Amino acid sequence: MELTESIKKLLQETASALKGGARRVFMARSVRELGKGGQRRAESELGWDRSVIRKGMCELESGIMCIDAFNARGRKRVEERLPKLLADLQAIVDSQSQADPQFRSQRLYTRLDGAEVRKQLIEQKGYAEAELPTVQTIVRKLNQLGYYPQKVKKSQPKKRSVKPMPSSRR
Repeated sequence: MELTESIKKLLQETASALKGGARRVFMARSVRELGKGGQRRAESELGWDRSVIRKGMCELESGIMCIDAFNARGRKRVEERLPKLLADLQAIVDSQSQADPQFRSQRLYTRLDGAEVRKQLIEQKGYAEAELPTVQTIVRKLNQLGYYPQKVKKSQPKKRSVKPMPSSRR
């Protein structure tokens, strides 16, 4: 069977419009119609992946559709790996927290930063350095728990002083 440009375009557009198992079965049926050497031909002329075509051929022959487990991919959340982490974070930060001084919000401010909390988790709670998440992740988890790390404000000198200083130009 000869593939003209219009047939190639039709096959490519149809394959791109379909998703998952329907796409693989469509590709397998198209390759079956091409005859011997159809997989290589579809790969070179249509730009289809041969492993996807093979998976579609297996699905077509067996009648069983493979389920794509997209939700099983990726890294697990920290709470799944370390189930006691949030409770330990809360225990460490509670003693160093204070409410909003003007009582305008429910936020709890803490003087501890993420690096210090991570250090205390290792020292007090016995976590290993390698198993703990990064400082950035710990700060994000603190924010989710309602704690907002903030630096202690230092006293700042006045901008304008009445008495000229010897170092000033005036």
